Parts: sequence; structure tokens; C-alpha cells
Amino acid sequence: MKFVDFAVIKIKSGAGGNGCVSFRREKFVPRGGPNGGDGGDGGNIVFQASSHLSTLLDLKYKKFYNAQRGMHGQGGDKKGKNGKDKVVTVPCGTVIKDLFTNDILAELVYDGQKEIILKGGKGGRGNTHFKSAVNQAPRYAEKGKPGIEKEIIVELKLIADVGLVGLPNAGKSTLISVISSAKPKIADYPFTTLTPNLGIVRNKQRRDFSSFVVADIPGLIEGASKGKGLGIQFLRHIERTKILVFLVDSTKLSNSDSLLEDYYILENELKKYNRMLLSKPQILCFTKIDAISEETRLNIKRLRTKKNKVMISSITGENLSKLINIIFKELRRC
Repeated sequence: MKFVDFAVIKIKSGAGGNGCVSFRREKFVPRGGPNGGDGGDGGNIVFQASSHLSTLLDLKYKKFYNAQRGMHGQGGDKKGKNGKDKVVTVPCGTVIKDLFTNDILAELVYDGQKEIILKGGKGGRGNTHFKSAVNQAPRYAEKGKPGIEKEIIVELKLIADVGLVGLPNAGKSTLISVISSAKPKIADYPFTTLTPNLGIVRNKQRRDFSSFVVADIPGLIEGASKGKGLGIQFLRHIERTKILVFLVDSTKLSNSDSLLEDYYILENELKKYNRMLLSKPQILCFTKIDAISEETRLNIKRLRTKKNKVMISSITGENLSKLINIIFKELRRC
């Protein structure tokens, strides 16, 4: 299934039905008076979150959603039927914004959550409402209120506890495939991962079946904030994460001066996108340590940093349980 996390669509709520002008006409009932019914209310535009969806693919191909209008009132004080709501189903983690003001209209986070984005027009009152002592036979009724039309942005932000951030080929996809059941594409060329992947990691050392959700974010490069590589189009998915794990390819490290070079590149790109991301707890993870020299290992061990630091190998499994335990400890603090 194609992954789509952004769409611009047009929505329109239903118009209200018109009130009815009608008079009672029955044998042996002189001057029956007005009996025009009210118009029905127009349908609302409703967005509903579903855990069964993981993409906005449907919204990519259908660009207009409108609710049903209310039926007109009828004689005999018969109220028109209300218009049906239009329910648009989206994945959990969807944010809905006004296209022109960028105001957030709704955030749908949990399964089954519903939000009314546009209310339908109110139905008009029938002429029976306008009867008075000085106007026994009103020959007018209200028209229904029109529906509201709006263009909106629908944006998906995946809900995960942990976000994996790294340069291309830092080992993110290999790591998530080893510690979870996710099966991302893995290859030895840059930008293998073109869409975010989610995986559930369980702590096998605990009996309480504790787990966390990890998101593999497609690789960033220097200048991503200016559109280079895949740009920053997927960084929205780590805005909801609680922890960031920075993956650094240790096979690229030559001396102690360059140990944090990749981290600083990633940090700078995140800062340009959203400075608040750097306030999240961070774990510094050096990958592929099965392919480095003892000297490089010693340089990494000697590295002084205030962040949690761990060296791992997704191939041999070295220190993977240590990394998972560190993540669980950080999550309990959040």
C-alpha cells in the first residue's frame, strides 16, 4: 500500500432545508391556520480516527467531501428530515488544519475519536412559528442556512514512543527489523527507506508485557531543511515521539574529533525544522560496532557526553538488550 501522509481537500457541510408555507385545509375546520413544518438541519462533516488505517491514500484521490442537505418542511407540521453526516475516516494521529490560516481544527489521536469539522446549516422555520394575534395567516417561512465550504490540510503524524533519526545507511532499518517484527527494505545504498516504518518492541526480560512503538524515519542529510535528499517531509512523524535515538555509523569514524560530527548535522537539521524537538530526551547510539577497530571502540567509550550513550551491532546483537533497557528507563521518566 502506498504511504500518503499529506493531503489538501475541500469539504462542505449540508445546507438546511427551507421551512414550509402551508395552511390547514379540512372540511368543517374553518380558518385552520398555518401548519407549515420546519426544514431539516444539514449534515455535518465529521472526521473519525481508525486504528485500521495507516495512510491518507483515499484522500489523495478523492478531493471533495460534502454532507447531505436537510429536507424541506411540509404541510401538516411535518418537519423535514435532517441531512446525513459525512464521516471521513482517517488514521490515528491525523491533524486537520485550515488551508489559509493554518489553524488546527482537530487532532485525532485515539481509535474511534470523532470531531465535527463543519456543522450543517440550520433548517428554516415553517410559517406556523410566525402566527401572532395581528398576523393569523403568515404567508412566509424561513429559508434554511447554507452549508459551509472550506479547504483543509489533512496531515498524518505517526504515533510512536521512540523516533530513530540518522543519516542514510546509519542502520535504522536494520535495527528496527531486529528488535521488532517490522520488515523494512534494507540495502547498501542511500535512501533505501522512503517512508516511515513502525515497529513494536517488547521487553522480554519483564513479565508485565511492557512494550513501546518505534518509528524509523527516512534518512536525513546535511541541507535537508533546504530540500536536499528527502528534505524534511517526514520529520512531522517524530513530533509526537517521547524519545529520540540518534544513530551514528561508527564505521565512518576516524578519530575522536569526528565522533559527534554526524550528530551535530542531525541536530542542526532538527533545530531548523522545530527547535522544540531537541528538548526531548535523547539517546546517542553508535551502530555497526562489529565492523570497527578496537581503537575506534576505545575512542567512543572515552567520549564524554551528557546524553545516554550506547554502542550496538544489529548483526551480532551486541548491546541491543542494553539499548532497549535504556529506552524503557527513559520512557518511564517521561
